[in-house]
Amino acid sequence: MRRTSPRLYSGGRFGRVNPPLLPLGKPRGERADAARNREHLLEVARQMVAEHGVDKVTMDGLAERASLGKGTVFRRFGTRAGIFRALMDADELLFQHDVMRGPPPLGPGAAPVPRLVAYGRARIAFLYGHFEVARATIDRNGPVPAEGVEFTRMHIRMLLALARLDISDLDNLAVQLTTALEGPILLAMYMPEPPGTADPNGLLADSWQTLTERVCRP
Repeated sequence: MRRTSPRLYSGGRFGRVNPPLLPLGKPRGERADAARNREHLLEVARQMVAEHGVDKVTMDGLAERASLGKGTVFRRFGTRAGIFRALMDADELLFQHDVMRGPPPLGPGAAPVPRLVAYGRARIAFLYGHFEVARATIDRNGPVPAEGVEFTRMHIRMLLALARLDISDLDNLAVQLTTALEGPILLAMYMPEPPGTADPNGLLADSWQTLTERVCRP
């Protein structure tokens, strides 16, 4: 899987959504063998997705390919959808790291509005690059696969404040921009097929730039 670089609301049509992934404190310790197994399983799962596609990845197949017992895979992921949630979580952390500590304009060092434009373009590329994996995280009884949504809202809110706009309610503006950025792709995950436009990634990225530049116009 290419390296690219959560809880807005509870309840509603799609149930719960997941919290942001950046750790807020010291992570809980993990046995060395458990950590190795986790990383091994994630790497094997990535290989299987790249070679055969999402639909061919199963719990039994992953256990066999990784040369680990089925019990280990079930304890680690719980369900088949859990495999893909773990993949999304791992790549979401890499994406968030690039945003917080990577080079500008995505990372620190650029002016707020160019950073906001860069964030939207990078986020759209990330979401479409992980489209099939994200769809595979959908579990009828589990949370909505919306990793990163709250991170997006918080990051947009921070950049809007730094831009010193003459707008009194930045909180709701950040929610609206988050919805414009994340919403179309989240809704598309519930469709039978991905959006049918020739280049949805580029079209959405261009529209995001137009939207943010006009909203932030002095």
